[in-house]
Amino acid sequence: MTNKILKENAQPLGNYPHLKRVGDFIYISGTSSRRSDNTHIGAEQKEDGSWHLDIELQTEAVIKNIESILESIGAGLSDVIDITTFLVDMKDFKGYNKIYGQFFNHETGPTRTTVAVSELPHPNLLIEIKAVAYKPL
Repeated sequence: MTNKILKENAQPLGNYPHLKRVGDFIYISGTSSRRSDNTHIGAEQKEDGSWHLDIELQTEAVIKNIESILESIGAGLSDVIDITTFLVDMKDFKGYNKIYGQFFNHETGPTRTTVAVSELPHPNLLIEIKAVAYKPL
């Protein structure tokens, strides 16, 4: 199970798992738009060396990374019951919310908390999400 996750997703930056199952609950570690080659979806370097960062592309990539992690143990986004989102800039909330709404809705989606943080583990990251899912064994 863990090996499949590590091959398809970026490896954790420290000594922690992508997910931890405790009975019927699944806890997903903070997830970003980082690819397995350590580049970031939604971060393009311009010719002048500066970076163009896209909250919509990063949000979609984060949610799809979470989905991939869940699928590795037979769960899915429909099993997510709680999400905590970390944004570097609340000005990105509108773009994040737009993409989030393509995956979840207010009737069947998870509870959600969104907080602003001063920075994330890489300067190209605008967003990180951690999640809790519930999937009976």
